[in-house]
Amino acid sequence: MKILLSGHTGQVAQALQHALADHQLLSLGRQAFDLEQPASLRETILRERPQLLINAAAYTAVDLAEQERERAFAVNAEAPGAMARACAELGIPLIHYSTDYVFDGSKNGAYQEDDASNPLGVYGASKLAGEQA
Repeated sequence: MKILLSGHTGQVAQALQHALADHQLLSLGRQAFDLEQPASLRETILRERPQLLINAAAYTAVDLAEQERERAFAVNAEAPGAMARACAELGIPLIHYSTDYVFDGSKNGAYQEDDASNPLGVYGASKLAGEQA
């Protein structure tokens, strides 16, 4: 299976590179797949024609996101939306990683996927917008 993986040098992407070594894996970093330029992602996805796209990249500077709102939303919300639309064009699945920061932390116990979200900061709000996109 041909898999396109974003986030080449990140922790999640590096673990996935090892786990998916039996597949035709195209692991792309920022220079080849710049999530800060969401409009450019479609072209790369359509050119490479993967059978699966895994988005393991993210803007993860939680505190800095408060000052870099546009950058956080470009990477965590707009880019996943662009990826989803390109994947829909190709009829392929997209795996996108989110975060527990989409919740406010007030629940006693573990959160479930269908719990109401309530991000308290820009990072969580941008990741929630990425889930929705």
